[in-house]
Amino acid sequence: MPVFDYDPPERFVAGAVGQPGARAFFLQARGQGRMTTVGLEKFQVAVLADRLDELLDEVLRRSGGTAPVPALAPVELTDKAPLDLPIDEDFRVGTMALAWDPDTSQVVIEAQEVTDEDEEEDALAAVDDDRPGSAVLRVHISAAAARAFTQRALEIVAAGRPPCPLCGQPLDAEGHICVRLNGHRGERS
Repeated sequence: MPVFDYDPPERFVAGAVGQPGARAFFLQARGQGRMTTVGLEKFQVAVLADRLDELLDEVLRRSGGTAPVPALAPVELTDKAPLDLPIDEDFRVGTMALAWDPDTSQVVIEAQEVTDEDEEEDALAAVDDDRPGSAVLRVHISAAAARAFTQRALEIVAAGRPPCPLCGQPLDAEGHICVRLNGHRGERS
């Protein structure tokens, strides 16, 4: 199982390329003269950002406010730069995990590769312990860097298609007629 480990990275960001409605989303880690870019879905970026904020809020709550976790992203860590080029996807993300390391006061983010053979591999896991596993991107970042990552990730997600004022669903490229009227996004008659 190849593990792309960054402890800590020089840069760790979420980004998107393409036009709203047809964007591709990525996580990108850079450090020690190397770069790892993994592809994922828009909803995965949104969920990662939400869960990361929840994790940091919980660490702060449980510590009684003494943990080194800022309530907001520090301005000096704001990263508005585009993704680094070239954007060569190392793998596609299936599952993600988050953890707080109290010894280092860092967040650990893991993004594991999805494979077409996941179900088959799960069935064979008990029989074949020597099989190669999925690739993993593992990033260790400070709480402040995690807040900055979350802020950028939420901005990337929100920069897509504007929502319909009636139903809240994203407007599609053809103009969108609200689902309340006669359906939309594949449900039109």
